[in-house]
Amino acid sequence: MTVPTEYSLSSGYSIPSVALGCYNLPVEETAEIVEAALDRGYRHFDTAVLYENEKEVGEGIYNWLLQNPDTERRDIFYTTKLWNSQFGYENAKRAITECVQAVAPLGYIDLLLMHSPIGGKSVRLETWKAMQEAVDQGLVKSIGVSNFGERHINDLLEWPDLKYKPVLNQIEISPWCMRQQLADFCKSKGLRVEAYAPLTHGYKINDLGLLKISNETGKNTAQILIRWSLQHGYIPLPKTSTINRLSGNLDVFDFNLTDEQMAQIDHPEAYEPTDWECTTAP
Repeated sequence: MTVPTEYSLSSGYSIPSVALGCYNLPVEETAEIVEAALDRGYRHFDTAVLYENEKEVGEGIYNWLLQNPDTERRDIFYTTKLWNSQFGYENAKRAITECVQAVAPLGYIDLLLMHSPIGGKSVRLETWKAMQEAVDQGLVKSIGVSNFGERHINDLLEWPDLKYKPVLNQIEISPWCMRQQLADFCKSKGLRVEAYAPLTHGYKINDLGLLKISNETGKNTAQILIRWSLQHGYIPLPKTSTINRLSGNLDVFDFNLTDEQMAQIDHPEAYEPTDWECTTAP
């Protein structure tokens, strides 16, 4: 099975199919980790206001671009997310300005997400209005959502003032939290699916089934989980603060999991999220 190294978004832009998740990276090491990731081939970085390291992620990207003039800004994909306390029209307008200022040397944000659906329908729509305006102003290239359930997405898609549909939904997905119905729904509506916590925060990294397939493929269990996500058509966001693990998490395009192996890894009966659950919020 051939897995693309990038996907097209409904906004017309392209997004690399693997990102470095920047959650909980040590702030004092973030820029260095980002530069090291770029050295190893990463071109997609996912952060958020909540992570408190937007500035450092931006610095890492900008510093690396200065040292590598053959690579252009448009070749790097930078994502951030508005936090719940920044929802609502006026709040979101101010927050978007702050997000852009945090990475001012980059010039713009490739993808801006609502971090959750929390706050209710009217708040979500007000926030989306501000996000749409940010696209019109050239501050943001694409907009999307995170942790949204089907109803939340439908609220947006059915909104009379919708100008730019969400390009993707970023949700926790792993073999033990497959969310197949929600993932299929997103795809049916033209939204890409980003899988955060694809390595289950390490909780399942030594699963016996994964170890068996690791022996069969010669790949480590983290690579198997990332490849599993890719073969399901998702965009995984593996996170590591260990520089010597960066290359391995990106070295996932030179092998295939068989249909039998994929079925062995799938656990559709399981529901074991390792992070927050708000896809069912009001």
